[in-house]
Amino acid sequence: MSKAPPKKNDAVDLLDADHIAVKKLFQEFNKLAEAKAAVPDRQALADRICRELSVHAQIEEEIFYPALRAAVHEDLLLDEATVEHATAKDLIAQIESMQADEACFDAKVIVLGEYIDHHVKEEREQLFEKARKSKMDLAALKEQLAARKEELMAQMETAA
Repeated sequence: MSKAPPKKNDAVDLLDADHIAVKKLFQEFNKLAEAKAAVPDRQALADRICRELSVHAQIEEEIFYPALRAAVHEDLLLDEATVEHATAKDLIAQIESMQADEACFDAKVIVLGEYIDHHVKEEREQLFEKARKSKMDLAALKEQLAARKEELMAQMETAA
């Protein structure tokens, strides 16, 4: 039996930890939607999902993608990831403008989850692999990503 590779505790690990955390939130939302759980519960969870995804996309776009673009020159892959972010942000904006008791609210959150699954799969299989094989300083990049994420989360909590 082979062991899982050791965690490198770098930028890729930080971003993938976000992916795993938001996947769990989507799974929890799906259960609430199927159970027709109370509106405030679904609303609060959807708000959290949107906040987490918005911050994650922003740190990738501001820090990770430009660094990766400079290191590996994979313009098409990174352009595709950026377009996927734009589409996700559009759906997030729609969800944020709605109440959980409105028609299609649950469906939009579920579709966002499916869309994010697709995006994460491509990041893991393509972008993250290329980042790990590059000469990028992923440890230093992790520190930048973590600091910016903390800053953005604090801003969002203050605004809420």
